[in-house]
Amino acid sequence: MGAFSHYSGAGLLLSLIAMIMPAALLRTAAAATPPFSCGPGSATQGYAFCDKALPVERRAADLVSRLTLAEKVSQLGDEADAVPRLGVPAYKWWSEGLHGLSFWGHGMHFDGAVRAITSFPQVLLTAASFDQDIWYRIGQAIGTEARALYNLGQAQGLTIWSPNVNIYRDPRWGRGQETPGEDPTTASKYAVAFVKGLQGTSATTLQTSACCKHATAYDLEDWNGVVRYNFNAKVTLQDLADTFNPPFKSCVEEGKATCVMCAYTNINGVPACASSDLITKTFKGDWGLNGYVSSDCDAVALLRDAQRYRATPEDTVAVALKAGLDLNCGNYTQVHGMSALQQGKMTEQDVDNALKNLFAVRMRLGHFDGDPRTSALYGSLGAADVCSPAHKNLALEAAQSGIVLLKNDAGILPLDPSAVASAAAIGHNANDPAALNGNYFGPPCETTTPLQGLQGYVKNVKFLAGCDSAACGFAATGQAVTLASSSDYVILFMGLSQKEEQEGIDRTSLLLPGKQQNLITAVASASKRPVILVLLTGGSVDITFAKSNPKIGAILWAGYPGQAGGLAIARVLFGDHNPSGRLPVTWYPEEFTKVPMTDMRMRADPATGYPGRSYRFYQGKTVYKFGDGLSYSKFSRQLVSSTNTHQVPNTNLLTGLTARTATDGGMSYYHVEEIGVEGCDKLKFPAVVEVQNHGPMDGKHSVMMFLRWPNSTGTGRPVSQLVGFRSQHLKAGEKASLTFDVSPCEHFARAREDGKKVIDRGSHFLVVGKDEREISFHS
Repeated sequence: MGAFSHYSGAGLLLSLIAMIMPAALLRTAAAATPPFSCGPGSATQGYAFCDKALPVERRAADLVSRLTLAEKVSQLGDEADAVPRLGVPAYKWWSEGLHGLSFWGHGMHFDGAVRAITSFPQVLLTAASFDQDIWYRIGQAIGTEARALYNLGQAQGLTIWSPNVNIYRDPRWGRGQETPGEDPTTASKYAVAFVKGLQGTSATTLQTSACCKHATAYDLEDWNGVVRYNFNAKVTLQDLADTFNPPFKSCVEEGKATCVMCAYTNINGVPACASSDLITKTFKGDWGLNGYVSSDCDAVALLRDAQRYRATPEDTVAVALKAGLDLNCGNYTQVHGMSALQQGKMTEQDVDNALKNLFAVRMRLGHFDGDPRTSALYGSLGAADVCSPAHKNLALEAAQSGIVLLKNDAGILPLDPSAVASAAAIGHNANDPAALNGNYFGPPCETTTPLQGLQGYVKNVKFLAGCDSAACGFAATGQAVTLASSSDYVILFMGLSQKEEQEGIDRTSLLLPGKQQNLITAVASASKRPVILVLLTGGSVDITFAKSNPKIGAILWAGYPGQAGGLAIARVLFGDHNPSGRLPVTWYPEEFTKVPMTDMRMRADPATGYPGRSYRFYQGKTVYKFGDGLSYSKFSRQLVSSTNTHQVPNTNLLTGLTARTATDGGMSYYHVEEIGVEGCDKLKFPAVVEVQNHGPMDGKHSVMMFLRWPNSTGTGRPVSQLVGFRSQHLKAGEKASLTFDVSPCEHFARAREDGKKVIDRGSHFLVVGKDEREISFHS
């Protein structure tokens, strides 16, 4: 989803204003009554679409049948008109909830009883916790706050266009901060947990409607003049099958998301929002989407105006709706839909098909069940449920659980506050509340900057920004050196900002901008003790200089940590929280920028020097690896093998199946499709890992289980592949046994060049840390 109406200058202006002005100045006063239809005494009470006892599909079909053609067309944009004669209120489809309700979109406003919401960490930092429970609870909290605003009359929609589960393919991508990272297993599990939390647990009424975006293979904004609006992503079937599509598939099949958003991207020459193979065959057919498909903002207009996919507006609207698109973010379909019908470019049935899906979702949200405040399920939610103590505590928990300790030479951390006589907080990110937000943010309940967090532990803290901004065109190096040399401890708060990485902006360099590196090095050289470097960034940065500098004793990555970010950082620095975050992305060196962003291939090509992408395929040097992260405690992990707790798959089930001979130089293999659903279920087995905290501190540990093959040459197999992860809190000295449910058809399969999933005969190795177990498949 775009951060604003991408194709509209007015939309851009409004969003920029929203970033710098209070929302109350932009909106008129909110009505106290939420919009709804039907209910006791309504003129339409006897109509089938008001009958809660009927299936929503029948109710939606009844409502659509009562609309005039003009009324139908008026419903096809993100701002749907009211239909007063049927008691149908206007509806605004576009709301955002990436890491808290947002200024972006049209559906929510913050000028009534509620003027602030809980601002959680940006997604990439939350993903670094590798804790599905936290991901679920954040989704649940955002959904609760959205419902509360709706009940208070501060929302005209409950369709939340989140989460963003695109794969973070290239470290320069400005929107990588919004995603769960580079790994399809992690992104898939994040999608399922967050969507389930956002949509709620009711089998009949959605808390909110979640939308997984942006399908698929979308991860470029503006690189060397190549822009997302008309970029043709040349993607192999193999990469679609095992990298780009899995998070969206999981989002729909397991998370039961009620919306998928198609991307601006052209995929192998066909725009995603005009692809019937993608929308109708895959989303709605193969994956069984029970909901609607929306375009990214103005993506339908761009089919003609930027991509030249069709010659006229009428042809453009028709090709999108016929492909299965239900909703256009923007008004292009509303403006040109009637003439497309009159010219015979599309039929009324094409429109009806879309509207049935749209109204079915609104009915599942309870908007045709009378006043939502009378609902036993969500009717009691109100102002007290926004920025609640539980939600504030969750924002802190998520931030501190995601912070990654990358370096801790000689155990400089944690600091003992009683031993810190004075501290210098140096850096442009030390006391800037905006640095905590990332993009797609709303007005936070409260904000604690890193400087304020430090001041809660140390009385004598002196602050110097050092740089004029993240770009650091000017650095007060002399002042910083003087301050550092006179302070007991020095903590540098450096990194990036939304001016370097955000929607519409890709980076061209992975180095810290401007004079940041020089400033950090000079301060470290002048300091009495090794300094502590805290990085606030969305994407990775090449900090090889800091990693190798003995005068830089510790490095923390804190992402964009949300409203409680400053307190979370301080709690980690001073040992009130034992760091447990692990990197959800590879940190590449600057030389990686020689690789064109436009090259979509995941797999390396040694013949041409192409290094590949992500920990699964990359064959170059790294600054830090996927999964890196230190703790103040020592943890051990061991795969347990016993008849009671560790089983191997019953590969005898493969008897009778024909192993196909490989033509790509690899082992012979079995087709997953031929094993079948029942066979795949029987192959599943538990793998048990014993994890122990050897102290000295209590703490949480994320256990990652990988699969590796004897080799990855010739077949396009990954070097390794994450099977799953479990997060466990352990007291010092405590042991725990963690069970991983292993599904060979999912976890041991590889994608062939044609996208088909197969399991190779022979050896596969489950790996946890340095421990591994061999699993052999044979017939």
